[in-house]
Amino acid sequence: MIPFSVLDLAPVTEGSDTTQAFANTLDLARRAETLGYNRYWLAEHHNMPGIASAATAVLIGHVAGGTSTIRVGAGGIMLPNHAPLQVAEQFGTLASLYPGRIDLGLGRAPGTDHATARALRRYFDSAEQFPQDVAELLSYFEPATPNQPVRAVPGAGIEVPVWLLGSSLFSARLAAAMGLPFAFASHFAPDAMDEALALYRRDFRPSQRLQAPHAMLGINIVAAASDAEARRLFTTQQQSFVNLRRGRPGLIPPPIDNIENYWTPTEKFGVQQALACAVVGSADTVKEGIEAFIERHRPDELMITANVFEHEARCRSFAIVAEVRERLLAAR
Repeated sequence: MIPFSVLDLAPVTEGSDTTQAFANTLDLARRAETLGYNRYWLAEHHNMPGIASAATAVLIGHVAGGTSTIRVGAGGIMLPNHAPLQVAEQFGTLASLYPGRIDLGLGRAPGTDHATARALRRYFDSAEQFPQDVAELLSYFEPATPNQPVRAVPGAGIEVPVWLLGSSLFSARLAAAMGLPFAFASHFAPDAMDEALALYRRDFRPSQRLQAPHAMLGINIVAAASDAEARRLFTTQQQSFVNLRRGRPGLIPPPIDNIENYWTPTEKFGVQQALACAVVGSADTVKEGIEAFIERHRPDELMITANVFEHEARCRSFAIVAEVRERLLAAR
């Protein structure tokens, strides 16, 4: 059975605050470690009141320091917002503090809007620079040479696994060319998933970092005691997507009894497209959904996210998924 991992956005729910969100993140990471999840990744977003993981490297250090064995990383760092040298220094520092446990996923989008991208003082629409920035960043993790004018301290000579993230063919093609592992954002933008996977696997060139292609797929999984309860919990995610499309991103809302009263037919169509890679239901329903997803797409790893309002319900969801994985493993 392939590894299961966790993607966390450090959600800030209505009636709560960022302090509680960070406490919840560490608690979930500790539970995920106990449950046997492989990685715990945090994602960089800016100017979004319901997502508290903007200072991603800082939060990774918090989680890694509060856990013992689970890999902790970025899913991802939005490289357009940062100088490659600074990212190498941050993750070189993290990898020195927590050897063998830190992952660095790199994204090409800014993770925010135009105004906030300008406030971050990097570039917004210069995607052409991304391959050069990735190459520069990778070079800082190589052992430093005697006459090297700029080096990452710490960072040089430190092993930090680097992933490319994407929701289109661009990063799939670049990951294949550079011989890097690839994570596809199918949990919110699944349209190009099959084509991107095929391209990545077909064109992959072995590198010193990776000898064979390794693809991870994002998937929304909300599990509960019953299908009805899980569907109700999932309305939190559905509302959040509607609010974002309405231009009103806010704190994470509580679930509602009837999502049909909340969205328009057009909004419903858009959200269902975006969240097409979702498995929602009881343990048996989730088992069937995971089996079908793995059988169809053949990922090397699953990155699971669950935007559930109540922290304990979110933790129970991940616990049910871990139990399902054990059932699948036992059946092999």
